[in-house]
Amino acid sequence: MLVLPASAALWFLPAALPIAYWVAWSDMKSMRIPNRAVLALLGVYLLIGPLVLPLESWAWGWAHFAVILVIGFVLSAGGMIGAGDAKFAAAMAPFVALGDVALFLPLFAAMLLAAFVTHRALRAVPQVRALAPHWESWERREFPMGLALGGALALYLVLAASLGQ
Repeated sequence: MLVLPASAALWFLPAALPIAYWVAWSDMKSMRIPNRAVLALLGVYLLIGPLVLPLESWAWGWAHFAVILVIGFVLSAGGMIGAGDAKFAAAMAPFVALGDVALFLPLFAAMLLAAFVTHRALRAVPQVRALAPHWESWERREFPMGLALGGALALYLVLAASLGQ
């Protein structure tokens, strides 16, 4: 059973899902996560959150944002992740209930592994590369983490909507 209420996840999903797909697509295409996508996701939490979550839970979500933003900037400064990845992970953090972190982290790890293997396998197929010939992620050594981040957020919200309280 997930802590995030199913009703909240159902309200977040229609707004967050297009942003998650936008981030995945943009990162694969240009190896960048637009700041507008980060701000859009934060806007979803800002506007919908207080309507569907207890006020205390909604407020704690902003603390999650701050903690993950600091951790992300440290990792980014150390060259371990991109700045866009750090900012988007921070914007995702308020959506993940603290009681669900033990579920979310393995879910993210599985999504990261699946996204990495799938991306690397598909970029080796000329017919697939021809469908999106100008994607930078086909050529770059770095992995488009937005693919895994967006996928993990989408999967978490779908699970919460279907299995939540």
